[in-house]
Amino acid sequence: MKTLFKNTLFVPLFLYMTTMMGCSGTSNEKMTHTDWCKKRYDVAEELFKSKKYGRTVEKLEEILSTCAGSGYMEQAQFLLAESYFNLEQWIEARGEYGSFIVNFPASPFAETAEFRKAVSSFNMDYKVDRDESNTTAALKDFERYLANHPSSPLRDSVNYYYDQLIDRVAEKEFQTGRLYLRMEKPQAAVIYFKEFLETYPKAKRRQEVLFLISDAYTDLDQFDPARQYLAIAQNEALEDAEIQKRVKKAETKIANAEEAYEKRLKQEAEKKRLQKEEKNLTN
Repeated sequence: MKTLFKNTLFVPLFLYMTTMMGCSGTSNEKMTHTDWCKKRYDVAEELFKSKKYGRTVEKLEEILSTCAGSGYMEQAQFLLAESYFNLEQWIEARGEYGSFIVNFPASPFAETAEFRKAVSSFNMDYKVDRDESNTTAALKDFERYLANHPSSPLRDSVNYYYDQLIDRVAEKEFQTGRLYLRMEKPQAAVIYFKEFLETYPKAKRRQEVLFLISDAYTDLDQFDPARQYLAIAQNEALEDAEIQKRVKKAETKIANAEEAYEKRLKQEAEKKRLQKEEKNLTN
């Protein structure tokens, strides 16, 4: 009876242990560290294709923290940057693209990463009356991209972004010059506007600045330079009816201001003459 009881216990116990050992051996054979990383990367990639970028980020960060040496770091790093890019989390995207470029400079994705890093910089928060560091960073990123890839087919896109960044910087100078004009400090406004025209010859505010600098010179009673800048505005927009109409209006303003100035000069001269005569009579 005891022998039968022992055998009855032993058989299921043996079967259980054999099954567990078999499963353990099979698991060890199939699930290597590389396999484990591949499985998780495949999941992350599917999530990315499904546009579930937030969940993709979670999976990829796990891979990057545990899969060093597995061969999946490069793909995971790039896909993480792409996920942040699609989430429009520009600071994080720029950081991840930057890390990718540093860690995998020979990657076939390195050029794309460098371009998208610059685009991420372009999209970071910007306000004309605040710090320009984001704009400066974006300008440098695009300049570096073109320096590293001078024959890039994306050159036109780079130029598009770069011109907009230049306009951002120019806008601050424009607003400063206009502020001086509103504060009735036309001489300071002229200085800012002339520097603007010299530094940013293609800025979108160029036409506006030409009219404003003409106004500033008119306020200073310097009518010749006022007309010169007005003539530049006219010549640069010969086919723009609205600009031509504005030029005519400005010409009338200058003519009226010059007439008033000459009248004032005559009045002052007459006043001085009378004062001189009174002084001579008194003596």
